[in-house]
Amino acid sequence: MSHDSHGGTKQIWVVFWILLALTTVEVALGIFKPVSYEVLKWTFIILTLVKAYYIVAYFMHVKHETKGFAWTLALPTFILIPYLLFILLTEASELI
Repeated sequence: MSHDSHGGTKQIWVVFWILLALTTVEVALGIFKPVSYEVLKWTFIILTLVKAYYIVAYFMHVKHETKGFAWTLALPTFILIPYLLFILLTEASELI
């Protein structure tokens, strides 16, 4: 086994533990609800975006791509995510 494959495996485990920690925080916040609904809602959105970054960057190997290709994937996301958040937050406010 080469040194590079060991480093890659170590990187995967580091990302795994980061994702596990973020998921644990999300579950704990969902169970105990220590803050207001608005703060909780934005905390979930931010934690989900952080988790999405790690999944796309490391497990889909975009972290090591050229900048042009990475921007080709990221630019539509930067447009789509605010649009979907707008729809989610405006529709959710009608339920309250």
